[in-house]
Order: sequence, then C-alpha cells, then structure tokens
Amino acid sequence: MTTNTHYHQVLKLVDSRGLIRSRDLDAISVPRVVLTRMVQRGLLIRVGRGLYSAPNRPVSEHTSLVEVSRKYPQALVCLLSALQFHSLTTQAPFEVWLAIPNKAYAPTMEYPPLRIVRFSTKSIAEGVEDHLVEGVTVHVTCIAKTVADCFKFRNKIGLDVALEALNESWRSKRVKMDELWHYASICRVTNVIRPYLESLAS
Repeated sequence: MTTNTHYHQVLKLVDSRGLIRSRDLDAISVPRVVLTRMVQRGLLIRVGRGLYSAPNRPVSEHTSLVEVSRKYPQALVCLLSALQFHSLTTQAPFEVWLAIPNKAYAPTMEYPPLRIVRFSTKSIAEGVEDHLVEGVTVHVTCIAKTVADCFKFRNKIGLDVALEALNESWRSKRVKMDELWHYASICRVTNVIRPYLESLAS
C-alpha cells in the first residue's frame, strides 16, 4: 500500500473513533510508524503516550475522561471525577479519579494525571453507567453510587464534598432514598450516612 493510502485509513479511523491508540493500527494492517509521520506533517496530534487525535478535535470539559477511557477501555471514573461528570460539585479536579479492583495493575498516563482508588470486587461491579462522550464509551459510577463512594472515601476527598454531593443530588431529585441505602450498604457506610439520610427524609 502507498503512504497516502495508509494516511487515508488512519484518518478514517480517527474520524470514526475521535481518539486512537497506536495498537489500533494493527487491525487495519498499517505500520505504527505512520503515526509519527502524520504527526510530523500536522495531520495528527499526539495527545499522550500511544494516543492520537485529529488536530481540530473539539475539546470539552470531559475530554480528559475520554482520553483515559480510550487508552484504558475498562477504566471506571469515580469520586471527584464522577461528581464533576454528573455536575454535582463545585470542585474541579485536575486529576482523573479511577476505581480499580483491589489487586489490579494500576494504569498510568503522562497526561491527564490519574488518581487511583481501589474498590472491592462487589463495589466496582455495582452502579456503573456507560456514557458515549466524543464517540468514546466512558464508564462512570452512577449518582447514588458516587455519593456512597464519597462517604466511603471521605478521608481522601473531605466530608464536606460528600455532603455537598448528597444534598445536591437529593435537592435536584436525581437520587432516591432506597438507591442511597443500597449503595451505602455495599460501601459499608450505612452507619456513617444514616444521620444525614434521616435528616433528608424528615
């Protein structure tokens, strides 16, 4: 195949996926060195190690989540990053918070920086939502699970942040009491969250 044919194949892949990994070229039988040449010509930009996009790719407030999810398709966005995704916090985390199983290998990226939190097998499997963002599937903890997680990891993020998330999600009617109790039980924080839930219900 000619170089121009390779360029066309790669650009078509980028157009359909938004972001591509260098390993994605294996499926279309294009040498990975083509990516370097395309970057040099200004046809692509290198977003991070092994991650590429078109120069004119639109950037949103969730772009960092998209970049992480493209590189690590099983990544689960949680805690502060999930709160920001659900518009439940005034915090603007500079790190992407990810949940991984207790014994799993921790992913790494040059950018954006990652904050890794280890969840139990049951906790990481419950309350996961899939959202299509910029053409990429992003796994995010649902609102009620995110609130429970915030109480579980209140020593990492602050009790004030957990309370803000609880109050805002309840005020905006985006959670139900039974959902909150369910995920609080999974996260083993029922005793911690009980007085706050009883206050909301009164």
